[in-house]
Amino acid sequence: MGRAFEFRKARKMKRWSAMSKAFTRIGKDIVIAVKEGGPDPDSNSKLRAVIQNAKSVNMPKDNIERAIKRASDKNLGDFKEVLFEGYAPHGIAILIETATDNNTRTVANIRSYFNKCNGSLGTSGSVEFMFDHTCNFRIDAEGIDAEELELEMIDYGAEEVFVDDDGILIYAPFESFGAIQKELESRNIEILSSGFERIPQVSKELNDEQVAEVEKLLEKIEEDDDVQNVYHTMKE
Repeated sequence: MGRAFEFRKARKMKRWSAMSKAFTRIGKDIVIAVKEGGPDPDSNSKLRAVIQNAKSVNMPKDNIERAIKRASDKNLGDFKEVLFEGYAPHGIAILIETATDNNTRTVANIRSYFNKCNGSLGTSGSVEFMFDHTCNFRIDAEGIDAEELELEMIDYGAEEVFVDDDGILIYAPFESFGAIQKELESRNIEILSSGFERIPQVSKELNDEQVAEVEKLLEKIEEDDDVQNVYHTMKE
């Protein structure tokens, strides 16, 4: 198994841990997708992917439809996707993906978390290069040979395919998302969920006391409503 498998295993129990937070994040994703490509999922592949993810965390259908309708309102402000980079104590690099309708507020909040926890907010590009930007798809494993699928999906950019309790996971570079999504749909393979992740190229091991210091900062960041995802180089 490669880095994607280990990364997925370490993060599995942490991701989308709070259901209300998951719904808030997906709601923003719906707004961004609708603003970019319109409210019809048949012609908006990004929106299709978000709806699949909403279903995977049991977001009610009414909530999804309400979010799409709300996002179609021209008076609704846009959410801007902003990436923050910095360092936690002990040289741990942190990458933060946000979706915000008030960048001034978000910058101030993120900076305050770093300052309060002995970290430092960096400039654009200061740590992003330490992470591989990947896309992933989860499909039902029933009736599908993972090894055969991997050989077939290599032509569309897939780098790693493996089976876990949730089904078959396909990992590929960020830019391969569209090609893989299109191929899976053309084969009538149901996509249970999909998304993007940033996998650290190298992870650093810390002692328990150091881990506690870093986690204090991570918790503050993850609690912020504007934060969508947080990635770091601390070994889990």
